[in-house]
Amino acid sequence: MNKPKLACPNFTRDRDRLRRFALQCGLDGVDWSLTLQDLPQSPREASQLLREVSHLRPLEVRYHAAFSNVDLGDHDPQKAREALRLFENVCRLISKLNGESLTIHVGLGRHTTEDLSWERTLDNLSTLNASAMKLGLRLCLENLAWGWTSRPELFEKMLRRSGLWATFDIGHAVVSPSIVTRRFDLEDFVSPHRNRILNAHVYHREWMDRHEPPQAVEDVADRLDLLRTLPLCEWWVLELRDEAAVQSTLHVVRSYLANGWDNQRRATSAL
Repeated sequence: MNKPKLACPNFTRDRDRLRRFALQCGLDGVDWSLTLQDLPQSPREASQLLREVSHLRPLEVRYHAAFSNVDLGDHDPQKAREALRLFENVCRLISKLNGESLTIHVGLGRHTTEDLSWERTLDNLSTLNASAMKLGLRLCLENLAWGWTSRPELFEKMLRRSGLWATFDIGHAVVSPSIVTRRFDLEDFVSPHRNRILNAHVYHREWMDRHEPPQAVEDVADRLDLLRTLPLCEWWVLELRDEAAVQSTLHVVRSYLANGWDNQRRATSAL
């Protein structure tokens, strides 16, 4: 893979501050998370969102739908249909924003999967992916810290049967029960579909619903090594929610790239 593009989330509603911070840090882009409350309710609001995103130029922008308790596979057929319509509308919105990829979840905000249907989830993911493809949008499924997507074998099935791309969250992966119990290795999240992972969320770990920044390169080096084996994973989001945490994580990642990536590149060139 090429040297990754480094991005931060839209952690503040002050767009001038966000743009200034990202440019001063030398970041390549912004990963724009949308919540249900953020969605435009009128053409006027959609135009305002387009202006806000355009204001971030020359930064690249990718998108992330953080919709808690909205699932394509809800056991309630009506709720599942409403979720599908919502996500299809969001795909159209992202297309109008000139977006090329959108990260989504299964089971976000839930504490059980008992109220979800596995087959309905797969059917609606496939339907949504077909709609996204017609819009020229690459739809990416993110692994969570618990639930179906926290299990490498189920994450693989979802990607394979739906045709989705993937966003690999290294902070979720390291705390997932499948990894903590050593039933699986971290590599099992990516090994069956290395060519389908487009984005990474980079931080140390999720703890008590909070993302913790790494304190040293050693905290994340093995996981960054893994990301470097993924040929299309060029978008690394430093997924922290304040300037100080983003900056400290940026320092760690840049130290890793300088001492790991550059050394390997020089060694490869010498062969």
